[in-house]
Amino acid sequence: MSFKIVVDSCCDLTAQMLKDPCFVRVPLTIRSNGSTFVDDENFDQADLLWSMKQSEDAPSTSCPAPQSYLDAYRCGVDDVYVVTLSALLSGSHNCAEQARLLMEEEEPHVNVHVFNSCSAASGEVLIALKIRELAQTGMPFKHVVREIEQFIYQMQTLFVLENLENLRKNGRLTKMQAIVTGALKIKLLCHATPEGEIAKLGQALSVKQALGKMVDKIAADPDHEGRTLVISHCNCLERAFQVKAQVEAKCRFAEVIIVEARGITTVYANDGGIVVSY
Repeated sequence: MSFKIVVDSCCDLTAQMLKDPCFVRVPLTIRSNGSTFVDDENFDQADLLWSMKQSEDAPSTSCPAPQSYLDAYRCGVDDVYVVTLSALLSGSHNCAEQARLLMEEEEPHVNVHVFNSCSAASGEVLIALKIRELAQTGMPFKHVVREIEQFIYQMQTLFVLENLENLRKNGRLTKMQAIVTGALKIKLLCHATPEGEIAKLGQALSVKQALGKMVDKIAADPDHEGRTLVISHCNCLERAFQVKAQVEAKCRFAEVIIVEARGITTVYANDGGIVVSY
């Protein structure tokens, strides 16, 4: 059976991964300081980071229209798997679902399933790669869906950000967390809850300390052994390699992959942010 994996642009697939024709990206749009950035192959991270630093207002994001997803689904394959941002963080999932319903009417013989990643960035990458692994074996569509839903339920996403301003401006932090972290320059270790919301796991006085706590927490989780870890970084490749080195010293992952933040991840992770999923 032929298949495609459609992802929204918060899925930080590398250029090498995107050379695989099974992947199709549907871009979100970002508005910052009077400028519009389409999160596609022409996205310039440096321009967006500069624009966000110049603005006192929070950048805003727009999810793809249902028609954009529908166009992606019309790819002449039997099975279409879709991976979106957490439904609690973006309307991308809802738009993908609307397009699925339209596709069912238009081409009822095509299988389409929309996965709520309950995550973002590295989490979406991990899911997309797992779908490819299973679908390439010839596993039936319904079996892949069942396996991936279980995979998402078990997946862990953690992150440490250098700058919490965009999360604060967009109301992603509680008022108290925003006040405390801003006044004391505390760095938070956060994670995605099973429902896909952002929650605090711990705190530290520096990013280095917070990342160390993150690695220790992963190492203490026996379920990480044999899995793949994806590290998404926002303009901090050296920091990503430092995390990788710590992980390889303390954990037992089968593989560690580093990817670069695209536009939507850049908005929320901001300059220097690290997001990991396993």
